[in-house]
Amino acid sequence: MAKVFIVEDDQDLNAAYRMILSKEGHTVDSAFNGDEALEKVSEFSPDLILLDLLMPVKSGVEFLQEYDVVNKHPDVKVLIFTNLEHASEIHEAFRLGANQCIIKAWTAPQGLVKIVSDVLGDTGTGSKKNNRFGRSKNPSLKAAM
Repeated sequence: MAKVFIVEDDQDLNAAYRMILSKEGHTVDSAFNGDEALEKVSEFSPDLILLDLLMPVKSGVEFLQEYDVVNKHPDVKVLIFTNLEHASEIHEAFRLGANQCIIKAWTAPQGLVKIVSDVLGDTGTGSKKNNRFGRSKNPSLKAAM
């Protein structure tokens, strides 16, 4: 299975996501803000980052700016998982390399498992060449979710 890195400031949600994804066989690590995520993510070397956008200390967008998925970590999938309804932050996250955006309030736990599987592709490691959630050169095409 895949290595999933969760960046979520809500302790209860962070724990729930870790438990759900671990039960599915994924290796999971997490952080509670963008700063902590930057300290831990390279050592963990994830296949997928489940990223909240609104967090204290450093936001999800600020994390993406520094982590530089597009240029330095092109094989890492990024799934934005937020309740944020401000399109500008979501568009910026796509511009910085996010693959998909999911609204937390609309996604049940088993739905999250399915979405993570889809983003990672058939192998569960993100190595599927034609993943339908691949990065787009035009982020506005994906932001209409």
